[in-house]
Amino acid sequence: MDLNLHSYEKGALTGNVSVADALVAEEYNEGLIHQVVTAYSAGARSGTKTNKSRSDVRGGGIKPWRQKGTGRARAGTSRSPIWRSGGVTFAATNRNYSQKVNRKMYRKAIASIFSELVRQERLHIVDSLNIAEPKTKGLVANLKKLNVGDDVLIITEEISENLYLASRNLYHVGVVDVAGLDPVSLVGFGNVIITQGAISVLEAKYS
Repeated sequence: MDLNLHSYEKGALTGNVSVADALVAEEYNEGLIHQVVTAYSAGARSGTKTNKSRSDVRGGGIKPWRQKGTGRARAGTSRSPIWRSGGVTFAATNRNYSQKVNRKMYRKAIASIFSELVRQERLHIVDSLNIAEPKTKGLVANLKKLNVGDDVLIITEEISENLYLASRNLYHVGVVDVAGLDPVSLVGFGNVIITQGAISVLEAKYS
């Protein structure tokens, strides 16, 4: 499929770039995208909440007193949940929230997202991202030339220091390289700007 290619510095249309149909001509699969996005978000959860049960609390290995003849209730350990410094009843344990998504499903979901971005005219391919100075003002000016609004994700082959410094103060502008691209970022921004080099890398990776 031939897509428009824009100049980053001028914002003007400079020609076309051919992109593999496997990346930008997939059918929209809402169920698959939802599954992959949910799985990715779930994998980021730490699940570190935990309590100590009676088996985890230190001590309590010996019976506090003999079974009968003391006039006190029978007890087998001093670390029972009803005792002070005892374990917790039904203690919370570390939980793994990750969900299994195989490679084929993940790639198909990414391609489905990119295809929908193309259909909605929210994907903008630029020749390159040459950031001469780490100036936020310059980046904002170029984004206005491209007419992509304020809510935009920028995808490059590698994140340069100047691009990182120029974008870090822009709350609704995200910057990611191809290696760090994820489905949550793709669906979380209104528009996506991607360099011609990055789209070539994605073609080889997801086609």
